[in-house]
Amino acid sequence: MELFFKLEAGYLAISFFILVVTLIVTTRPFIAKGVWKRSSIIVGAVLSLLVVTHYSITSSRINEVEKTFNEGKKVICESKAIRKVAQSIIIEKENGWDLNSHMFSSPNYSRDFFSARCIKYIPIDIQE
Repeated sequence: MELFFKLEAGYLAISFFILVVTLIVTTRPFIAKGVWKRSSIIVGAVLSLLVVTHYSITSSRINEVEKTFNEGKKVICESKAIRKVAQSIIIEKENGWDLNSHMFSSPNYSRDFFSARCIKYIPIDIQE
């Protein structure tokens, strides 16, 4: 449950804001009576579906990334510290990286990376 709130906190806040706006708009005097119930249910259901779908996709990517790393393969993580060149870093066990509580860390690198912000490395062969 902690992972759910860590991943979805922003989306839950946005969803709450949208629900409040929906409630405010549908309770105006020029809107038909009872519309707020139906619209709140519909908007709430759609937002819940979107949040649950996002969590499902993200958690499956986390599992895939961590499985790939534990098999000794490469993983690519986004580095927000450097915005001009080399915005991503390749992480693998043989370079001294560890995985603890969904965080990649290395004594040779100054910051940790959350596995939700990483993807599996797939090499591409370019043939002419």
